Amino acid sequence: MKIGVLGAGTMGAGIAQVAAQNGHAVVLVDVNQTVLDTAKNSHIKMINRLGEKGSITQAECDQILGSFYYSTSMEDFKDCELVIEAIIEDLAVKHSVFSQMENIVSNACILASNTSSLSIASIGSVLKKAERMIGIHFFNPAPLMPLVEIIPAVQTSAETVEIVTNLISSWKKTPVVCKDTPGFIVNRVARPFYGEALRIYEEGIADFATIDWAMTSIGGFKMGPFTLMDYIGNDINYAVTESVFQSFYYDPRFKPSFTQKRHKEAGYFGRKSGRGYYDYSDGAVLPSPNEDPELGKYIFERILVMLINEAADAVFMNVTNAEGVDLAMTKGVNYPKGLLRWADEIGLDEVLLKIEDLFSEYGEDRYRPNPLLRKLARANQKFHA
Repeated sequence: MKIGVLGAGTMGAGIAQVAAQNGHAVVLVDVNQTVLDTAKNSHIKMINRLGEKGSITQAECDQILGSFYYSTSMEDFKDCELVIEAIIEDLAVKHSVFSQMENIVSNACILASNTSSLSIASIGSVLKKAERMIGIHFFNPAPLMPLVEIIPAVQTSAETVEIVTNLISSWKKTPVVCKDTPGFIVNRVARPFYGEALRIYEEGIADFATIDWAMTSIGGFKMGPFTLMDYIGNDINYAVTESVFQSFYYDPRFKPSFTQKRHKEAGYFGRKSGRGYYDYSDGAVLPSPNEDPELGKYIFERILVMLINEAADAVFMNVTNAEGVDLAMTKGVNYPKGLLRWADEIGLDEVLLKIEDLFSEYGEDRYRPNPLLRKLARANQKFHA
């Protein structure tokens, strides 16, 4: 199968690398020759590094590198059987390129988007054969992260879902099929990791460093929320939060934070700008956390139960099942445990009690307990049998 990838940025180049390493001829297209050249150099560097480590032979290196075709024209997608778009998160731009692509590729070619926040149904609405449209959402860096969210639109055929799911599995990835809802699984369920951390800061309970310390040292997360937001980029993270909030008809569970908005407005994007929640300039000293165990436990448990509540809602609303949520969060964003297995271990009655306490204290809908969590807790059941 010949694979096309539109967009040679970090994600597009990574997806192209995954396809090439799994034996496919790959056509990588970008209108910007400089971006294309950067992707090509990255591929040469990454594949040769695998050869130097002994992960692949020199013959395999040569074969993989020889399978790439770099182009500035979508016309070169004409013989592809699958094209994955990985460009700017702008619906009008995506509509334009998919309309053009459909006139280039064959009727049998599957068209996919790597979007993390836009409706697959909306992207596919411009196609004459919308049943071949599907979301294939990789996580960064695509060659390393195992999770791939597979998102059928309401128009997508069952055959398209089956072909894509089997293909992604053959790439040694972990596909999880989910409903075409805002944020899909990961970007929906992960919102409280950032949002509740920001809320705790805004209430004056703890500073950035202390909240990060609580989530890593007590919770076992690889990065705290503020370190992670600085790594992702506050401009990108805020845009996703705002998109999910708007797409959920302004549900207060997803309400963005003024703290993050002001950091974005100030140009404090994080590591890439040299300043975010922390100062990354030369000679800057990172602040020390307040390592009070009681405070740390409060912070960790408050954020964790909010994450569990959101994970429960994804199951309740049939976005995916409990196993799908847990796979997505462990394989897509490296959570130390699946959130719903974590809830089972803690005890759903205990999780529910903590959520109800928050709801009682604040009286805000962002803390309303999920009906499925409440139902299972009261029946003394678990998410996983």
